[in-house]
Order: sequence, then C-alpha cells, then structure tokens
Amino acid sequence: MRPQKRHSTPDDAASLRSHLVAAITQVTLRPITTVLPPSRAGVRVARHIAAGGLRLFGPPVRGSSVVEVDRPTGQGPCVRGEWVRGPGARRDDAVILYVHGSGFALCSSRTHRGITTRLSRETGLPVFACDYRLAPSHRFPSAADDVRAAYDWLLAEGHEPERIVVAGDSAGGHLAVDLALELIREGRTAPAALVLLSPVLDLTMGLASARERVRRDPMISAARAAKLLDLYVLDADPEHRRLRFSFSGAAAFPVTLVQAGGREMLAADAEHLARAVDEAGGYCELEIWPGQMHVFQALPRLVPEAESAISRAAAFVDEHLEVTARRASMAAVGEA
Repeated sequence: MRPQKRHSTPDDAASLRSHLVAAITQVTLRPITTVLPPSRAGVRVARHIAAGGLRLFGPPVRGSSVVEVDRPTGQGPCVRGEWVRGPGARRDDAVILYVHGSGFALCSSRTHRGITTRLSRETGLPVFACDYRLAPSHRFPSAADDVRAAYDWLLAEGHEPERIVVAGDSAGGHLAVDLALELIREGRTAPAALVLLSPVLDLTMGLASARERVRRDPMISAARAAKLLDLYVLDADPEHRRLRFSFSGAAAFPVTLVQAGGREMLAADAEHLARAVDEAGGYCELEIWPGQMHVFQALPRLVPEAESAISRAAAFVDEHLEVTARRASMAAVGEA
C-alpha cells in the first residue's frame, strides 16, 4: 500500500495559536540552542530547559498512575523506566512500549509523561516508558541496547509481539526503527505496529539540512542538532546498520504511523522513512501536520492540535491491534 498523506500542506490548516507559538519559539528557544555548547555543561543546561518546558506545557494527565521499574535482567543492561496508566485505562490485552527522544542526551520517561499518560488514556492500554543510558556518558549502541532489553523484558513478562506497539519521538523514533529492523534480521516476530512522532532517521542531519534550506526550523538548526547527536554517535561507523538503516528485505516491517510537523526540518526524515517502508513492501501512514513544530504532541497546553494528533495515534493503535487479534483468531480456527 502507498503511504497516506493525511496532511500535505505546510501551514494553511494550522491554528492561529500554532503560528504564534512557532514565532515565539523562533525568537526565544532557537537562540538558546545556538549558544549552548555541545559539552557536558551544555547538556546539563539543556536537560533543565527541556524538563521545565515539558512539565509546564505538557504535564501528565491528572488521575494517572505511575509505577517505577528498575529490574536487573541477569544478562545485559538493566531495564529501567515506568509503567504508566492514564485515567480509565484498564485494558491488559496489549501494551505500548514508549521510547522518549531528545537527541539521545536529554529527557527521560518522567519528562514524557504528558505523552505517555495521554496515549494510555486514549487507548486504554498500559504504557511502559523505558529509560536508556544517555550521551555523552554513554555512546552508541548503549541506548539501542537498552531499548532492546526493555522489549525482551516485556516478552519475558508474557507479552506477545503481536500485542506490543512500539512508539517513540525524535531520537526515540530512530531507536524504535532500529529495534524493528534488528528483530526482522534475526528472523523474529516484529511488534504489531510502530507510532513515530517526528522521528530522526538520518543521524548526519543531511536530510534535515536540505529541508532547512527551504524552510527554517523554529527550534534548532540542523548543524546544532548534528552536534548534539554526535555526543552519541561519535567514533561510531556512520554506515553501521543500526545508524544508517537499510530496509532491504524488510517486507515484514510493522505497520507504521509517522507524524511530523510542517514547520520542522525532520519532516524530510519522516517522508524518507515512509518511502523506505513502502518500497520495502510494508505499510506506512504519513501525516505532516500543517504549521506544527518538532514533537508538537508534547505541548497540549500550547498547541491545540497536540490532543488531536495523540487521539489519531491512539485510533491507529486500536485499529491495528484489532487487525492482529482477528488474524490470530482466524489462525486458531484454522489450526483447530
């Protein structure tokens, strides 16, 4: 199937508030990202800014429950993160594994509770938001290995691949794609679906740089974003299969929803990913939301479209979990 563009114009359908938020961001946050050094001190400051902004403009849904997890696995990295249930989320027939973003160096499961509690509320499902080791203290492939450990732990806890949805934003989207491709290479069953919010695909920021020449990103430049990513991938082979993805032979790639903002440079990565999945024989729905910035879904207090996008993502999850359930039921009848 061809990727479906539900929104294809850059601005015409965006709310007035979205335009205002983007304009304010361009004269406040972008200059800060320009002067922050790509060092440990700069990362510490950026972490405080990101955490404060998400807490203020994307707080968790009231009435949600959070249970922290810190489990040794016996081999490999520990599993750390938190189980999140939004108010009224009582389903246990499936689970969402959420992978936070912010350049492999910032944020955590805690900072992203605004997204995870909303996903849980809208789907009725529990969300396991995994934490991973952050750059610059931990470089590639530590984050990817931690996400894989979290997925394997969910399997060990009794969750079937067909009932696991993997979601992630920004760098978390890259980690989610890596997980799916590695499972396919190993001949294992991939998750039921992926939901990717403003995923970064090209860690060299080449695709983003080309988009930036056409339209300036309100948050950060491609050059500054590349310096942040370098804190994770420095000294790694840029052609490594877990950094520069190949979708050759990935027809079994999970059905995927990609959402990106029309104003962000990573819209180019979203479009590239949709094409790559489609050309491999998979199915990807691409949504470019008019006038929106990077991971706008995390800012419901600022951006009216944030709630609509999360609701759309939840509907995608429900739809494809129902499809996998029907397939499993038909297979069981056939075996009987």
